[in-house]
Amino acid sequence: MADLRFATLSEGYAVVSNSAVEDFRSSLYGESLSPGDDGYDGVRRIWNAMVDKRPALIARCSGTADVINSVNFARENDLLISVRGGGHNFPGNSVCNDGLMIDLSMMTGVRVDAAAQTVRAQGGAKWGAFDHETQAFGLAAPGGTDPDTGIGGLTLGGGIGWLSGSYGLSCDNVISADVVTADGQALTASADENADLLWAIKGGGGNFGVVTSFEYQLYPVGPQVLAGWLFYPYSRAREFFALVNEFTANMPDEVNLVTFLTTLPDGRGKACSILLCYQGPIDEGERVIQPLREFGPPLSDSVRPMTYTDAQSLALAPSGRRNYLKSHFMREISVDALEITLDYFDRATSPLSSVLFQYLGNAARRVSPDETAFGHRGALCEWAANGVFMDPGESEVHIRWVRDFAAELLPFSSGPYLNQVGTEEEEGVEAIQAAFGDNFQRLAALKQKYDPTNLFSHNQNIRLRV
Repeated sequence: MADLRFATLSEGYAVVSNSAVEDFRSSLYGESLSPGDDGYDGVRRIWNAMVDKRPALIARCSGTADVINSVNFARENDLLISVRGGGHNFPGNSVCNDGLMIDLSMMTGVRVDAAAQTVRAQGGAKWGAFDHETQAFGLAAPGGTDPDTGIGGLTLGGGIGWLSGSYGLSCDNVISADVVTADGQALTASADENADLLWAIKGGGGNFGVVTSFEYQLYPVGPQVLAGWLFYPYSRAREFFALVNEFTANMPDEVNLVTFLTTLPDGRGKACSILLCYQGPIDEGERVIQPLREFGPPLSDSVRPMTYTDAQSLALAPSGRRNYLKSHFMREISVDALEITLDYFDRATSPLSSVLFQYLGNAARRVSPDETAFGHRGALCEWAANGVFMDPGESEVHIRWVRDFAAELLPFSSGPYLNQVGTEEEEGVEAIQAAFGDNFQRLAALKQKYDPTNLFSHNQNIRLRV
């Protein structure tokens, strides 16, 4: 095998000798892949087809020891690294060009302690597997809205989901974590050990190390929840949002929802829709959502009792499509913001594209902004425009629609959602800093402590500048 050429942290390139690469490969209990190897393309490809990057080497880690060896190899050779958990991130930060990709997708173990109502899950697990294990005991933790999403990426950036009204964000329910830091140490982050690191990973993204496992608090959920879709005529969009504003102003903790502007599944035109989940007594849930059913009536109503794992699959987004997304948090959906939204959605450039308002949830908003690194507790919801299409030749027109749309709504923003922020080259340093809000300076100090050379930089990066 020839020497390998890697991208470096200093934004140049370096050649690593064949012998050094082979020593690293042999140190892994898992496998390693380079371009041309069987399986390489399958691992480097992720959910969003917009992302087409080619690492120089992929380390498929089997456990913490492999992660430590990978981090040490990268640090000693000044290599650019990316860390893949579930691979569901819109910007595609889990894959890098010409660097070392540390792949956790083989580390998927989930172990429930039913008596303590806690769970330990490895960093490569996805929420589908996580929920499958926890629901065997009638338990769950807040975990997004799509079973294909990795627990790591969602949690490190915050993690909004169906249970956030009752139990907060995913990051709010992390009790402890195992983290491999830039110096190759495997640290425990908990209330008793490295508490500042625990605080930082609760919304600070992948800036502080590779999280090889998370311990979460669990809660009784199910055996059934009330969940499903409600679709309404697009012609009544303004009335629809007035209804939603009234409903969310008084909704109980047990319910959370996402509203959409979308094209009907049968392609017969645009529609407004609500995707919701109520976890609690089914009869009470039916009473709570009755005002939503009385408006219209709905074009379509699929809300019914179902398992929590089925509810988690209602928003499953197909892989292989090209997704380009921009997002802001909002403290309210004002009349002016709504008019801009409707104007742009009238001119959507793809029938697959959509606009959503994902609500933070009552419990998530009650947490103090400085209690975790995720500080956007005053937000009502996340607004996002997602340009979805299949033909790469159409990229320019769909990307322009999303960018112009987001720029028009920027005055109504209370800050970006870290999980949706793109690269520094595209977004700019200011946008990434804004995603951390008032917690940025504290996070920067912890970045200096745990990763002073910015080894973990292929992310929504807290870049230390002199």
